[in-house]
Amino acid sequence: MNKYIGVLKRTQMFAGVIDDEISSMLSCLGARIKSYKKGEYVLRQGEHLRDIVVLVDGNLHIQKDDYWGNRSILGQIAVGELFGEAYMAPESSALLNDVVAVEDSTVILFDVRRIITTCPSACRFHAMVVQNMFFVISEKNKRLVQKLGHMSKRSTREKLISYLSEEAKKQNNASFTIPFNRQQLADFLSVDRSAMSNELCKMRDDGHLEFDKNQFKLL
Repeated sequence: MNKYIGVLKRTQMFAGVIDDEISSMLSCLGARIKSYKKGEYVLRQGEHLRDIVVLVDGNLHIQKDDYWGNRSILGQIAVGELFGEAYMAPESSALLNDVVAVEDSTVILFDVRRIITTCPSACRFHAMVVQNMFFVISEKNKRLVQKLGHMSKRSTREKLISYLSEEAKKQNNASFTIPFNRQQLADFLSVDRSAMSNELCKMRDDGHLEFDKNQFKLL
């Protein structure tokens, strides 16, 4: 598990905590490591979460399937990001969505109760982790607002413009890579894949953008 100290140090959860302290805190926070193959469920809708999940290798999607199998991708978890902070309250309801590995992935699980309860030594680094969790929740709320902004657009083109513009600004470059393939992007924006692909081609022909698979350039 110590080989992932470098990844953990770059997470918001451990911001400001030095390597040696992270190593000693792994036991304090009840850390456990798990690996998943592509397509496996890390978490399932209806489960009651007792851990914070930190991705240290691979790629995860937060998604939801309806009764007929129609899928919506609500978000992506990249290396160094975490999931489960919204379920930290003792009486939190069951998970509303699935978390699925879209490639072979490894996560570290941290016991929620040990995170929110300061250890007997009351080390300042544990207090920093608790403080950092508030920042994580704030950042996740901002992303939710951004996604709602994309979804509030009426047409497929407007949703694409909203999402691609946001990605270009986030990556500070007119040329950028998105974390979704075509079907995943359609599921994320809740649009029909064929209609979305047609709209992308029209936007390319109109001189608004260029693209190759998941690489885009706004013109």
